[in-house]
Amino acid sequence: MRRLFPVTDTTADPAGREWELAELAEAYAYPEPEPGEPVAWLRANMVSTLDGAAQHDGKSQPISNATDMRIFGTLRGLADVVLVGAETVRQEGYRPARARAEFAARREAAGQDPAPAIAVVSASLDLDFSMPLFTSPVVPTLILTGAAAAPDRVAAAEKAGARVVIAGDGVGVEPARAVRALAELGHTRLLTEGGPRLLGQLVAAGVLDELCLTVSPMLTAGGAQRIAGGPSVAVPQRFELVSLLEEAGFLFSRYRRS
Repeated sequence: MRRLFPVTDTTADPAGREWELAELAEAYAYPEPEPGEPVAWLRANMVSTLDGAAQHDGKSQPISNATDMRIFGTLRGLADVVLVGAETVRQEGYRPARARAEFAARREAAGQDPAPAIAVVSASLDLDFSMPLFTSPVVPTLILTGAAAAPDRVAAAEKAGARVVIAGDGVGVEPARAVRALAELGHTRLLTEGGPRLLGQLVAAGVLDELCLTVSPMLTAGGAQRIAGGPSVAVPQRFELVSLLEEAGFLFSRYRRS
């Protein structure tokens, strides 16, 4: 990555040195919880164009770039679990997270599995269980659903090797309960990659601690979704800027709950 600097650094790197993965891992490390603070920490990683589009033709890849994907990989390399909505799994053709040698020692020292688990949020469990996400994950894929989910779909998920986690009394998932359920499984470093509907639910429930947002120097117009959709909050939630990196017009921002 060239010309990639923290917002607090007032000196430019004249050589345009690319950041090492270890440096990125330090820059994006999860905070150590303070006494009395919640154990789990939920961060989101999203990308948006200048005019607010989170996707182009239903996918985020066209508005991303190589550095965005490098940070994407770093955030996954630090997480215990990646929380994602069922519609995003279907649209993006989600695959299991892979174990990466660059993060092996760090993950082992932190007591983490070789790769983060993928946790799919789904009320209907309308998922293709023949996908690699279910047939060949490094660690078993989780499915978060409600207590009233169809028993036959729960059975199909479990037969495919997924672990079904109940995180709601009805059909759907309650965000706060989902965070607690993952923490009870030992997953405290949480990462969500959306989509917009899921992120909107997490924001509305007040459980999002951090947002890593890539601002892409592109304009798409059209009717693409924003990074968060669904119900609005009664009072806008204030987040503070923690760091800001830049490369080739792409801005890589990191905000935390104030």
